[in-house]
Amino acid sequence: MPYIGVSPSNGVRQTYDYTATAGQTSFSGSDNNSQTLRYTDSAYIDVYQNGILLVPSDYTATTGTTVVLDTGATVSDTLQIVVYDVFSVADTVSASDGGSFGGNVGVGGTLSVTGNVISPITLAGTTPTLTIGDAGAEDTKIVFDGNAQDYHIGLDDSADTLVIGKGSALGTTTAMSFDANGIITKPLQPAFLAYASGYQNNIAVGSDVTVVFDTEVFDANADFASNTFTAPVTGKYQLQTTVRTQDVATASHYYYLQLVTSNRAYLSSIIDPRGFDADVGYLSMHMTVLADMDANDTAFVRIVQHSGTQQTDIQGGSSEYSTHFSGYLVS
Repeated sequence: MPYIGVSPSNGVRQTYDYTATAGQTSFSGSDNNSQTLRYTDSAYIDVYQNGILLVPSDYTATTGTTVVLDTGATVSDTLQIVVYDVFSVADTVSASDGGSFGGNVGVGGTLSVTGNVISPITLAGTTPTLTIGDAGAEDTKIVFDGNAQDYHIGLDDSADTLVIGKGSALGTTTAMSFDANGIITKPLQPAFLAYASGYQNNIAVGSDVTVVFDTEVFDANADFASNTFTAPVTGKYQLQTTVRTQDVATASHYYYLQLVTSNRAYLSSIIDPRGFDADVGYLSMHMTVLADMDANDTAFVRIVQHSGTQQTDIQGGSSEYSTHFSGYLVS
């Protein structure tokens, strides 16, 4: 901003001293000290004649360079004109044009920013703290504005819950939630439980038989279909299954389960029924494995009856989940 009036190097007060000639009324130009009279506003000057302050009605000051007395001075009278000028304070940041602060800036009240705050930003001090919100009953959030996808971290004040999710709107697609008791839930974390609602009668002998899980109890990320779980992302998955059989043939050399993934197949303990005195009415088989799976890998369950009579059934039911398959993403 340009200065209004004299430069701040001259200060806000400038004194001009003149010695009058006989009857002199007009005073301008160079004074006794070779300073050229100038002023911005007649309201900001004081005129003294022989040390006595004149009232504005005793003189005229309109040109910015001349003071004219109403009554001519006596020879050798002293006329002192004191000019108070207006100027911009040095080393400032313009309100209209902006600028930069080179030193520390302290704000004792509220700081309101319109526009962007350019990074990097560092919170320093003994215990650096950033507080979002003012204890009012409103939701607060931080939005990460990405190129293709936004994410947010925010407080759902009505539920007293901290949430992390996709998108810029709070709570629309929550990936993780921390409630007031510190309990963490992950609504979108891959997890499923499916069971067999009916029987698979007389399973084939000497071949791999896929176990049918036709009913879902839950499927958090919609990753289970047609007896098969499909991994949505690469990771470690906890998988477990229980298969209840009935009419197990003692003539068969063995039975076992397979939990088959795209990377490898896992086998349960082998059950040899030949040691039983008679066919077994009911026999449950179990498997648990922590499997490494790539994105889009699949997992399903098979049962094998090596030999013997084709008579064994896989038992299902809607009231008791005797044959079921479940899993979830661990890491």
